[in-house]
Amino acid sequence: MAERRVLLLGEGNFSFAAALCETDGTRVVATCYEREEEAAARGRAAESIRRLRERGAEVMFSVDCTKLKDYFLPAKREFDCIYFNFPHCGRKAGVVKNRELLSGFFHSCAEVLTQDGEVRVALCRGQGGTPADQPRREWHNSWQVVAVAAGAGFILSDVHPFRAETAHGYECTGYRSQDKSFCIEGALNHVFTRSAPLLYCKPLICETELNGQRISFQVPQVLVDKINRGFLERNSNHPVRTIKEKLTAALSQAFPLQSIDYCLSLLLQGHLNAACHSNIFWILPRPEETPRAEEMAGGQANAILFCHVAFHGDTDQNVQEGCQTPKWCYLRPSLLPYAQAIIKSAAFVPGTLYIFSGPVFRKCRISPYCMPVFHEMVFVCAVNRGSEISCIQMVVDKIKTSIHSLHQSISDFKLSISLQEATSLGTAELNDFAAFESQLGEMQFFLCMEAETRDSSERSSCVGAVRTASYEPAGSDLVVVFVSLNLDLVAMLICAIDDWRMLWTSDARFLRQFPAGELRIFRSFSLYPPSYVHDVSFWLPDGEQLDDVAFHTIAREVSDEAVASIHLLDDFQQPGTGRNSVCCRLTFQSCDRVLGRREVAAMQLRFREEISQRLRVALR
Repeated sequence: MAERRVLLLGEGNFSFAAALCETDGTRVVATCYEREEEAAARGRAAESIRRLRERGAEVMFSVDCTKLKDYFLPAKREFDCIYFNFPHCGRKAGVVKNRELLSGFFHSCAEVLTQDGEVRVALCRGQGGTPADQPRREWHNSWQVVAVAAGAGFILSDVHPFRAETAHGYECTGYRSQDKSFCIEGALNHVFTRSAPLLYCKPLICETELNGQRISFQVPQVLVDKINRGFLERNSNHPVRTIKEKLTAALSQAFPLQSIDYCLSLLLQGHLNAACHSNIFWILPRPEETPRAEEMAGGQANAILFCHVAFHGDTDQNVQEGCQTPKWCYLRPSLLPYAQAIIKSAAFVPGTLYIFSGPVFRKCRISPYCMPVFHEMVFVCAVNRGSEISCIQMVVDKIKTSIHSLHQSISDFKLSISLQEATSLGTAELNDFAAFESQLGEMQFFLCMEAETRDSSERSSCVGAVRTASYEPAGSDLVVVFVSLNLDLVAMLICAIDDWRMLWTSDARFLRQFPAGELRIFRSFSLYPPSYVHDVSFWLPDGEQLDDVAFHTIAREVSDEAVASIHLLDDFQQPGTGRNSVCCRLTFQSCDRVLGRREVAAMQLRFREEISQRLRVALR
């Protein structure tokens, strides 16, 4: 096993380094800012330095923590862990000076830390400025350690009490210029890791089949990093696949089962309920254009045709025309149309439960539990008229039993599942998933889940829908039962994932928490990420209302999903002119990677430009 290289900075009497040096498999480099004669004069320092050298550790003096690469040859710059206990500029240095010290330190760490390494910073009670500090200082009076680290590309992955007693022989010293030691009661250890970089996805060409023909299309920018992730493939450890497999196995015990595993087209054509238009990703094929080889995405597909994306910024007239004109198509918002094709096929057998799944795409408002793409699982079965309710109950009971079993194996948090009549739920109780489902046809029931969260509050969501329809041809005594399930929402509630964006992260630390598909309570690797607030005010075009879904979709696109929420601050009509003005507040916050002020400022500027052009609003 390779030795773990550890760098310690700002050592006072070197007692912490000496204690750490006793750990097997650890190669210690201990440093301090003072010259050797000054450091050795501190109590116990000479003894600790002797112990370190006897153990083969390297001891260095006059090391500036903001210029680390200057002290090590390129071959020796990669450390697995860097410690900085109780950094301080000395004397009466204020919070601003100490933030500057931390900023230089983190930027310097980025040059000498391994890719998967850790930076550990111990701070006195309240200094960090995170919710973990009790009591918590006002933000402006703290060192703002998470925001400062973010500027150098680091995220806070863990925070826990600093326990001096675990380092045998450790004695805290204090300020370089004083004999007074730090008060370490209530001190916290902050563990930082490198953030995955912000994604700037290039345009992507994707191939699919539509009406028996292979065509290619340009993926809407907001979906470029989500269109072909393979979460449901056989070699996947993703939680949505685990849940899908468990449900399939459970239902196979109650029904003859047929799993539809062939590829279903990503695109659909034909009539849609008019109420759904604003939620659809419309695609306009242009067969006369063929993409160049370099436009293809990493060998994912061989393009035949090029399809141009018609974003929702198009007028309602264009969308209406698109729905009536064969040249228009759209990314599938549901798998239910394929259910219709299955029951019309000659191979369809009544009494058999048909199961199929895949990603579906819907424009929606921004919220932690509202996603523009998710994995839908659909169950279809034809039964004799009069027995459809018992069929529904049997399917739902198996789903409930499986989900309860999965949840109880990993958590003591409460979780309940109920089947509720569609007519019993008011508009306020419908999440975006359920609201859209109700537009796809006659609804019988919603499947609702309620889960207890870490803070003992409860999170409730509609995660499934149940429909029935008469079996064609007319006069048949069969009724078809359709059950659809949002696997992503189920996974979030079972594994206590608070933001759908984390379910779709490309950071490998997410899937490492689910080895071999084993479900666990998710532990975030990015704690207390900094947030940034920007407001935007504008006049609406005469006689028009703000299209919320289009507004939120543009925010998703320009920020690469870095907008965590959008709230209406003000909406008024100007006396005399009748012009309508709107003011909205955007909160930028990434749940899985670093987000800095400069990136957010650029996103906000682009957002203003895009809504001005695509929604025809007049910025104020």
